[in-house]
Amino acid sequence: MEIMGDTSLGRYNKTPRMRIQKAENVNKALEFIQSRGVKLTNIGPEDIIDGNLKLILGMIWTLVLRFTIADINEEGLSAKEGLLLWCQRKTQPYTEVNVQDFTVSWSDGLALPDLLDYDRLNKSDRHANTRLAFKVAEEHLGIPQLLEVEDLCDVQRPDERSVMTYIASFFHAFSSMEQTETVSRRVEKFAELMQSVWLSKNDYERRVRELLSAVLEIQALWAAIKFSGTYTDAKEHESSFQKYKQTTKRTWVTEKQDVTTLFGNVQTKLRTYGLREYVPPPGLTLADLDAAWNALLASEARRHRAINAQIREIKETLRKRFADLANDFERRIRSVSSELAAIEGPLEDQQEQVKQVQVRIPDLLEILDGVRDVDGECKAANVEENDYTVFTFQDLAFELELVVQSITKKIAFIDNQIVSRNMTNLTPAQLEQFESTFRYFDKDESNTLEQSEVTAALASLGIVYSDEDMDIIYSQLVEDYGAITYEAFINLLVEITEDQTSPAQLRESFRGIATDKPFVTELDLRVAHLPQTAIDYLKEVMPRAQNGAGESEYDYEAWLDDVFA
Repeated sequence: MEIMGDTSLGRYNKTPRMRIQKAENVNKALEFIQSRGVKLTNIGPEDIIDGNLKLILGMIWTLVLRFTIADINEEGLSAKEGLLLWCQRKTQPYTEVNVQDFTVSWSDGLALPDLLDYDRLNKSDRHANTRLAFKVAEEHLGIPQLLEVEDLCDVQRPDERSVMTYIASFFHAFSSMEQTETVSRRVEKFAELMQSVWLSKNDYERRVRELLSAVLEIQALWAAIKFSGTYTDAKEHESSFQKYKQTTKRTWVTEKQDVTTLFGNVQTKLRTYGLREYVPPPGLTLADLDAAWNALLASEARRHRAINAQIREIKETLRKRFADLANDFERRIRSVSSELAAIEGPLEDQQEQVKQVQVRIPDLLEILDGVRDVDGECKAANVEENDYTVFTFQDLAFELELVVQSITKKIAFIDNQIVSRNMTNLTPAQLEQFESTFRYFDKDESNTLEQSEVTAALASLGIVYSDEDMDIIYSQLVEDYGAITYEAFINLLVEITEDQTSPAQLRESFRGIATDKPFVTELDLRVAHLPQTAIDYLKEVMPRAQNGAGESEYDYEAWLDDVFA
């Protein structure tokens, strides 16, 4: 009982000679068993001292259930049902194996999981197959042979309790192996995350440099241009300027919006995982970009006024009327863009802020219709220039379209970040499976599921709850979300499959790969089966360990201290 309970029972009679001493020893063990929540009935110290075989065997089976089988859990099932489901999954690829119980299903030796080269077995020689499985399990998994071949092959119905006890050893052996794989997978996912952030930061800096360079170049060109004084020359300059606004400028507007979004996405991803905030190099911040953009707008205004000064057939009132509408609309668009770019905080707060921005779009569309009407009046009056605004109807429509697209992209990105934050251990294939399951059972396309539909959807994924547990789960989801929406359904599955990548987990994972050394080597990373891209990235960013000799040693502790806020 000290070995099974991993604790000391205190002092006892080590060389008992009298019956009362033996009874004291046995009673101490029985009291410990009962203290661990195991109920023993109709058995006392005298039954064990006198060798009552039936009662002793019954007690041993109770201990096996408590300390070996009771903690087995597979997809909400426990003990016997969970162990049986695990066996069925392990043997599912083998066409001639059908595990339905812990008795006759094991008589031919083919059901012992993941041990044998199944295709090369002689399916008719059950004794040889069982003997081989016993041998491989003991040599490669350290599972002692608790049964004889005859116990499975030469009886009409193998003993269920004996088979369960032996098969439980396989469950624990494979569970230990899967935990090691989880450690490596967690480090791999974190390395991929950090590499993706590094690529995004490099992409942001490169694109901002190119945009700033192009903006300065066009302003220098405008400053050097001289007018000839003719109407034709002025119209040519105007045509060139309009072409710039409709092509180059729109490309820059898009790029400016995209790099702003990219910067926000990098920061959101870093905050999602609790990593240190990204600070761009001097001259490449969003404030630097806004200052350069404002200078460009000012330069555009000067260029525009210079062209308009050459063309005097202007109807002042109509020009002012259009300019007032256009400038006001542009300010509204810029205000919406600024609010969108300034959104920060927890993901749920960001989600609500974006929705508040989105509800203003219908009003902007109505205002834009008014701008279109006045623009038509200007064209009818042959008014081709306007000193009071640099914006055309097409510019404003284009920028509004960009804002609408940015809002849509922002909503989708935040939604993805919420899901990513809550399901760091899910694969894209799992996400696709979960979404397709939700859509299949959402028959009325209401984006919600009723309780019966939730139960059926979970069952199709192999997740089964009792009616009582399902009532509790459904009620809690309705209380939290108001209805079982797609988000609520995905979050429920996240809670079932969740494995968050916390700093403590990552640190423990690195220690596991390094076998508790204060440093990790490239060989350690390879033994952990990390992809070569992840290994190359980690070697590049982790500092070398102090006083390292021989193979390069990397200080993963210092690196983790640096990347986590």
